[in-house]
Amino acid sequence: MRHPPSRRSRHREHRGRAHTAAGGADGGIQAQGGHISAEARINERIRSPEVRLVGPKGEQIGIVSINDALKLAQEADLDLVEVAPTARPPVAKLMDYGKFKYEAAVKARESRKNQTQTIVKEIKLRPKIDPHDYGTKKGHVERFLKAGDKVKVTIMFRGREQSRPELGFRLLQRLAGDVEELGFVESQPKQDGRNMIMVIGPHKKKSEAKAHAGQSHSKSVPSPRPAAPAAQGDGAPTVAPELAASEPAAEGATVPGPA
Repeated sequence: MRHPPSRRSRHREHRGRAHTAAGGADGGIQAQGGHISAEARINERIRSPEVRLVGPKGEQIGIVSINDALKLAQEADLDLVEVAPTARPPVAKLMDYGKFKYEAAVKARESRKNQTQTIVKEIKLRPKIDPHDYGTKKGHVERFLKAGDKVKVTIMFRGREQSRPELGFRLLQRLAGDVEELGFVESQPKQDGRNMIMVIGPHKKKSEAKAHAGQSHSKSVPSPRPAAPAAQGDGAPTVAPELAASEPAAEGATVPGPA
């Protein structure tokens, strides 16, 4: 006697059918559309029958057929690039596409180079920290702020210390006052479970701090004074050639010769 399928087997069969259907749909999409490229369409890849054409210097030519636009691009030895594909009709421009991509890559590289990434450092303290340990932690905070980084200061409470949050608040206020010349309180102290957190931000930007550090290391060293020329002869005084040329000997004056 054949038993009816269980609920689990029916669920597995339903999942298998759904997976097969999804796979078939994806396969159909891939077979029809293929991979969608993020790059702009150029020249013969433009599908619109007409485009709004822009000249190489930005001048508006008007709406022309795609064949006329390709002909103009060929005559000018340029590419026809679709710059606004969602417009009706699409906007295409005559340009050197290779040069355009190179300049765009250079601009992107320069923008990434000029970006400053702010790093958040973290320092953990105890409410009853030793004075020597406090000095060490404060030195770390000062070093981080001088480098242009933010500092997240965390006060960790344990046991009965949780009933006295004012100890952590006073400690954070003391630290903020000690480093106020280098940073400011960006986020006021707030309780977070067993911890109390405060964020201190630097006054200078990271790029300015690095530039200042580079200038301090690249101070010019004065060049030593050139040594005096050696004496010519035994005890004979030396005269600079420029001075001798500018001041000729007076008429009738005797020039001392070598001894």
